[in-house]
Amino acid sequence: MALHDILFLHADPELFAEYDRRFGDRYEGHSRTHLPSRFVELYEAAKNGGRTRTEYIDYQSIDVLLSLQRPHTAHPAEMSFYLVGQAKELLFKLVYEEVSAARLALVVDEADNASWNLRRAATALDLLARTWDVLATISPAEFNAFREQLGSASGIDSYMYRMLEFALGRKSDSMARRHAEVPGVAESVYRELHRSSVYDEALGLLHRRGLLTDGAEAGEWHPDALRQAWVRVYEAHGPSSDLFRLGETLMDLAHAFSRWRSLHLLLVERTIGNKHGTGGTTGVDWLRRSADHRFFPELWEARSILPMGAPLW
Repeated sequence: MALHDILFLHADPELFAEYDRRFGDRYEGHSRTHLPSRFVELYEAAKNGGRTRTEYIDYQSIDVLLSLQRPHTAHPAEMSFYLVGQAKELLFKLVYEEVSAARLALVVDEADNASWNLRRAATALDLLARTWDVLATISPAEFNAFREQLGSASGIDSYMYRMLEFALGRKSDSMARRHAEVPGVAESVYRELHRSSVYDEALGLLHRRGLLTDGAEAGEWHPDALRQAWVRVYEAHGPSSDLFRLGETLMDLAHAFSRWRSLHLLLVERTIGNKHGTGGTTGVDWLRRSADHRFFPELWEARSILPMGAPLW
């Protein structure tokens, strides 16, 4: 049991009694002035035998969520930076969960269900892109006022983002190794690294539908075969086809992700120029290479070889 456990056990009389026995003296006199105000509120409510929570607070764990902001300075802009960072992590998880659901739908040939999940994931990525607009309001001078407090902390070590990239098909042993020493996290990251991606399962569906055959026995297709398979989807099928809709929602997702990365690049260039980034990255140069990457490359490349003229659906 730890001091911050008041966030979780204040509503349970038996657990609170034990908490009070261990930490009650921390809430007396001058000592309580060093505690987060939310800790004190919950302690007092539990001590009085009452509950300050509502069903909404309980359902969304709002009191826990709003207790997790711990900026390292008193600079107002750091709170904005801190909160946006946490919001991005929640949105990464949302996109990851939808992409994972889409992958499972494709395994059982439910292309439209997969497209529905991918549609929601792409919309969440659009919301993620707007987070850069908030951070763009932090001037270089404001950012420099608290940047040293970040130390080596960097978004490159976001394991939720890394798992999302893996789920979309951009696998990297070296990136997975960055999380190898983090208990509980490493297992999830490596599991996602070795699991089939949503794109793998989309290609498997094209194979089962007879649109992709070259190298199918090994599950490894030549890029040209993949491009031609997507061309056949667009030539032979229209919006009434689940494969057509799958291709377009995959493209929506890839487009939204690339847009998010490009806006990240612009934001960093605007804020720190060509300075080195945190976490050992080269900053803008590293982000520019990342922004050039495209998920589902053959789906993009198929556009270049689609024949001219109106499709005859």
